[in-house]
Amino acid sequence: MGTLTYDSKLTVALDDRVLAHLQAVVWSKLRRGEQFSFTWTDPTRNGMGRTSVWLSPNIPVAFEYFGSRMPKLNPAWLEALSKSANSPGGLMIVPEPEE
Repeated sequence: MGTLTYDSKLTVALDDRVLAHLQAVVWSKLRRGEQFSFTWTDPTRNGMGRTSVWLSPNIPVAFEYFGSRMPKLNPAWLEALSKSANSPGGLMIVPEPEE
């Protein structure tokens, strides 16, 4: 389990594989100067089932991994996550499709 930290204040624990795919999509959009929302569910936090944040190049985001090896990226999942990020609802973690 790695962590995504937003604006040095909000931290969410995510599987390293999920985190690696999210990082690729987020970096791609932020590198182009794009702003977008990111929503995730976190049923492990009391009373906090869903969280949404606004991502922009001006807000610090950190990706920290538990493991030392970078997971192999699934191009089909990157495409599905990118499609989600470009939608009106913003980036959401979608199930990983088969390669």
